[in-house]
Amino acid sequence: MAATTTVPVPILQGFISDIFTAAGCERAEGDRIAHHLLSANLTGHDSHGVIRTPRYILWLQEGKVRAGQELTVVHETPTQAILDGNYGFGQTIGPLAVDHGIAKARSAGMAAIGLRNAGHIGRIGDWGERAAAAGLISIHFVNVQAGELVAPYGGVDRRFSTNPICIGVPTDKGPIILDFATSLVAEGKVLVASNGGKPVPHGSLIGPDGTLSADPRMLYGEIAGTHVRNSANGEGALRAFGEHKGSGLAFMCELLAGCLTGGGTSGPIPGGKRGRIANGMLSIYLSPGSFGSTGFSQAALDYARYVKASRPAEAGAEVLIPGEPENRTREARLRDGIPLQPDTWAAICATARELGLTPPAVPAPNG
Repeated sequence: MAATTTVPVPILQGFISDIFTAAGCERAEGDRIAHHLLSANLTGHDSHGVIRTPRYILWLQEGKVRAGQELTVVHETPTQAILDGNYGFGQTIGPLAVDHGIAKARSAGMAAIGLRNAGHIGRIGDWGERAAAAGLISIHFVNVQAGELVAPYGGVDRRFSTNPICIGVPTDKGPIILDFATSLVAEGKVLVASNGGKPVPHGSLIGPDGTLSADPRMLYGEIAGTHVRNSANGEGALRAFGEHKGSGLAFMCELLAGCLTGGGTSGPIPGGKRGRIANGMLSIYLSPGSFGSTGFSQAALDYARYVKASRPAEAGAEVLIPGEPENRTREARLRDGIPLQPDTWAAICATARELGLTPPAVPAPNG
């Protein structure tokens, strides 16, 4: 088992907020970014959690993401809107865009919201959960402008980003959330692996000659002695999950979240050099009550129980529905703290020290 540094949630959340505040964010925004990064860690999606802090701070310092931004409404009807995030932090822009969709769907029964030019909006499950808390079904398609990382099925050159899809369904017992990248693994999971965390499966990456790999250097180039990874340094690419099926979904995310929103696609990148990236997201919001059914929640829960009653393929295992692993991990980590690879913790602390902050004392790595 790899060594980890386990940090209690309140200490880690306060520390991350301090980092963003010291870097130039207002305290409320620092708190919000920390909240959503910790939310990813709490659900077990460490790839979208506090490991992103050094990279976010670097982007802020380079002007690739902006503090204190609001949405600009580019086009609007009673059921639709195109919103511009003005390259604000995704943890600020994301909630604003979702709330815009919630308000329209509550009024009209459904809404479609196109978001462009948002900073990295993190774990998309957060936005499905936010809509579900308002009683709405939501469907989200996401892309990354100028964020080529993934090779299409049958190719080796980068053409897509990791292009996640999320579907959130509200029930009386809590939301059911499906949230996945269309790449075989998210880029952040390669980032975690590069810091000594859980390795990615063999074949998650592909080299320029078609060789399949699990080596993070395929994506980042040489990583020895570095803390902040740069995917522009690698010669390889991530692969889509499910061969042609994941590749097809990634392609459609580019059309819906990139072309339709007007934010642009993952490529081609002018000059071939990755610079500022921005998320695009097309979100659809549906009010179950507007479909004339009063028993949606119960029907969904009944079906979930039926699916879980399938006999497990392995003795002692169980069938899980979307969101169950995340809920269990959240409960455990709220109690026990967030486990971080030592290199991840070291990178966060190095960023803090550069901003004049003293990292909190935490237990020595274990494992």
